[in-house]
Amino acid sequence: MFTAAPASIPVSCPEHIRRLGANTHTLKELVCCLEVLFAIIPRGFIYFPPPLLPSISSIPKSCIIFLTGRATMLLLYLLTVQVLLFAGAVELSAGSCAFEDSTCGYESDYTFLPWILNEEGHYISVDTSWGTQGEKAVLTSPELHSEEWSCIRLIYQIATASETSFDPTRLNLYLRLQGESFDHLLWSAKEPSDSWLIASLDLRNTTKKYKIVLEGVLGQDNSASIAVFEIKITSGYCIECDFEENHLCGFMNQWNPNVNWFVGGGNIRNSQSIFPRDHTLNSELGHYMYVDSIYVKHFQEVAQLVSPKTTTPMSGCLSFYYQLQQESSIVFTLYMRDINGFYEEIWKRDNTMNTDWSLAEVDFDAPYPMEVIFEVAFNSAKGGYVALDDISFSPDYCSNQTGFSFNPAEASCNFEEDLCNFYQDHKDGPGWSRVKVKPNAYRTGDHTTGLGYYLLANTKFTSQPGYIGRLYGPSMPGNLQYCLRFYYAVYGFFKMSDTLAVYIFEENHVVQEKIWSVLESPKGVWTQAEITFKKPMPCKVVFLSWCKSFWDCGLVALDDISVSLGSCQTTEMWSSFPGECTFEKDECAFTQERRNRSSWHRRRGQTPTSYTGPKGDHTTGVGYYMYIEASNMIYGQKARLTSRSLRGISGKQCLTFFYHMHGAGTGLLNVYVKKEGDSEETLLWRRRGEQSITWLRGLIEYECDKYHKIIIEAVRGVSIRSDIAIDDILFQAGPCNEMGEITQHSSGDSDDLNEIEY
Repeated sequence: MFTAAPASIPVSCPEHIRRLGANTHTLKELVCCLEVLFAIIPRGFIYFPPPLLPSISSIPKSCIIFLTGRATMLLLYLLTVQVLLFAGAVELSAGSCAFEDSTCGYESDYTFLPWILNEEGHYISVDTSWGTQGEKAVLTSPELHSEEWSCIRLIYQIATASETSFDPTRLNLYLRLQGESFDHLLWSAKEPSDSWLIASLDLRNTTKKYKIVLEGVLGQDNSASIAVFEIKITSGYCIECDFEENHLCGFMNQWNPNVNWFVGGGNIRNSQSIFPRDHTLNSELGHYMYVDSIYVKHFQEVAQLVSPKTTTPMSGCLSFYYQLQQESSIVFTLYMRDINGFYEEIWKRDNTMNTDWSLAEVDFDAPYPMEVIFEVAFNSAKGGYVALDDISFSPDYCSNQTGFSFNPAEASCNFEEDLCNFYQDHKDGPGWSRVKVKPNAYRTGDHTTGLGYYLLANTKFTSQPGYIGRLYGPSMPGNLQYCLRFYYAVYGFFKMSDTLAVYIFEENHVVQEKIWSVLESPKGVWTQAEITFKKPMPCKVVFLSWCKSFWDCGLVALDDISVSLGSCQTTEMWSSFPGECTFEKDECAFTQERRNRSSWHRRRGQTPTSYTGPKGDHTTGVGYYMYIEASNMIYGQKARLTSRSLRGISGKQCLTFFYHMHGAGTGLLNVYVKKEGDSEETLLWRRRGEQSITWLRGLIEYECDKYHKIIIEAVRGVSIRSDIAIDDILFQAGPCNEMGEITQHSSGDSDDLNEIEY
């Protein structure tokens, strides 16, 4: 069994202890030495984590002598420190737990593996001695309520025998809101470590009661463990810090061989000390962060203090207190850094000297995950020092500005009502047409619902050599990172290259830059494209379709354009719904009573039998879906996909999914609800026979105030051309907003087959 070391988060000793002789051992000095000891001995062997301890030279000589002393003395001091820690302990806030002698109201869900409270190490853990690959342990907090913005800090460790694994052991943290059947994933970690790590998660204010859910999932490793040392929930923002706690609010020193940030204060003041009282308590016992030039060896040596990454969009005023003493030039700069490593300077001081604590305020916008970096650059070893304390945040801007006004929805459109904020320049030709295809057995409908509108260029009515259709999006502010997603389908071209391209039009420079173009894609399949981009100036997105010649001209379709802030990788996690299953990774929380050739199968691409089944999935066009293979079944045979047990809520719930029923012999698709305690299932929805060659959206509105399961049943039809597929299942609380727009279709074989509405 792998266990995590019962160590505190590493901190550096106060500056004055580095200068003490070997024979001076005040109690506070020994406490500092023990902190160093715990920092460098995770899991029983000496180890110096570079980001946390700058070098072995920073360990005081007195500490080294003390730490190499007799083991009995070490135990004596350990006991003394432990008594002091208990004596000075403060009452933890609701939802917080140090797991000293209890789980503080946190309970294991005994449907799964148990979390074990380790009384000696003061942490809870789950490991491979209790379970096998794929099994999980679930820990649920007591019911919590806070209408203020909160910060969750989690001190944890994942320990494994191997560094990499195809299916790694992971720790997930969910938010369970009252009145919702599914939990919201807030955070996930899978990287193993040899020491305790800290995660900081912002929790937006809500009027609903909620619970915190910790889920440990065992991976492929033969020997692995997940341990949680502490959970702490405080009011305020995770980016705020007064540096009074030893975890430093998750702020990390970016290790440099010569210049680093240290913890200052927390000791009886030395009359010769050049370092100040802290700002929080105005006391020698208070703490702050500082960096000095004593070890500077090169020109422009840089020290960086990095904040926890923001985990939810936030904007307002970031403030902090600082002191700057300089004998030669010091540059003190504040940056924002996104997940791609791009820096943006938001504040700077390089020519003033502050011997007292000074307040700095700066407007701060983090619409996507950002880190704040406090950077100090020295020009010489006699450069002086910079001290930092009391970082705070307010949702009100420091200046009189009203805040960040751009709404990404303004640059998004599904074309169901009109062109939204998109427009065309008709100088090159008729351009893009907004069309609608009724359900049929030959032509694909729109991507949004299968029954709605999309844009079509290069139609048979307008095909001509050199035809160009341009679609312009609205203006978007510069210096922000965007994720552009859209769906396209291409028909009739011999060569697909450049049949559809995306350009960025920078208004101030009248410059167009191509950022994407079609290379190859399945013909006639709605395929997703996603592009991350950032421009310094205001810009527009331009979609361009080009018909190169009369002999190589076809149709280009466009639908469901969406813009979000941040990289596409990040926004995918932030925008994902808790009750959603796209089948891209697995079958989610759905199960089957039996698995054989006549069951539901997970597949990508076209189904084996011709003239039935989809050509691609609904999510991306090249991903996975679930389907029944009719050639492996007999007439009337059933395949059933059952959800996990869902929590009942008062009020209506909406189940959305996409289904594909194409083929002359298509049978039945049924959706049932099975309530806890009931012997019978209740039919919620049914479709019979061939519906369309395209994916259609299904909406089901139902009510259930007790635990229940949803069952999706496919029944094989009269011939092998009766494959049935499903994809993109989504459970949501509340009524289905578009129920009134849904019409039922029993067959695609009708008089208006292939009809296009303009």
